Amino acid sequence: MKGENLHSVFILLFLTIALFFLEYQDAERYAALFAFDAEAVLSGEVWRVVTYQFTQSGQGWFSFPRAIVLFFTLLLLYIMGSAVEETWGTRRFLTLFAISTITTAAAASLLGIALLGSYFVNFSLLFVYAAMFPQQTFYIFAMIPVRIQWIAWVAAVLLVAGVFAGGAANTAALAGSIASYLYFVLLRARAIAPVPAPRSQEEESERGIDSIAIRNAARFVAVKKAIATRSEPDIDRLTKQFERDTVQGVNVCPPADYKPENNDGYCIRCEGFSECSARYLAMNRPAPRPVADGAAVAET
Repeated sequence: MKGENLHSVFILLFLTIALFFLEYQDAERYAALFAFDAEAVLSGEVWRVVTYQFTQSGQGWFSFPRAIVLFFTLLLLYIMGSAVEETWGTRRFLTLFAISTITTAAAASLLGIALLGSYFVNFSLLFVYAAMFPQQTFYIFAMIPVRIQWIAWVAAVLLVAGVFAGGAANTAALAGSIASYLYFVLLRARAIAPVPAPRSQEEESERGIDSIAIRNAARFVAVKKAIATRSEPDIDRLTKQFERDTVQGVNVCPPADYKPENNDGYCIRCEGFSECSARYLAMNRPAPRPVADGAAVAET
């Protein structure tokens, strides 16, 4: 399923920020100009089919300041959107965005309601990302580890509860989420379904590389998190994983060349990724700090 990554997620990030300033200046005028309204779209204001997704109003059961909503929207969009686009390629990622956005708008049109909310990030993208990277762990308040699967389940329960509570907007968002998730299921089925013609050795190798790349990309995020938080238990756990998966006899790059975050994605597909990552963790492990009684503790 790998495709060319043109980093379209940065365009979505830019639109989110740009429209935030418009919304912050005059929320009522913003809603009048950019909310989805079927009659306005039919009269020629076609931008509303997309722009309703970029609000930071914090509407719903929980209300937060717009700046805080913007921060978490940008954070989630960057983390999840970048990972999905890197794995799928830009065309499929934008197709996911279009399916979610248009289906949600179509459902709202049938229900006769207006829409204003970032449903793609909060539901569609979240569900797809959780299915692609189920072991990914987020740290709430930089302390509490929560797997993305559980975050997705909580979001799904709140969304369905909103539907049963009579929220028409929740119904439209659910329709968009289901449609986009079905698209993900279709792509995954196509990737693993057998085909009549035998695959060449190169094609089989490429499929194996993609699955390894997905695993390594998730591990790379965990490595950066462990180093940033100076968490010795996480560093030890990851080091053991990498040492167990090390492929013997592979030529590896010099330590300074450890760069899985590069756009070409070469490192996360390399057989030496585990060995390089273990070496990187060892080089960046928090140095012990001497104390008065002669013992040593790790720096924090």
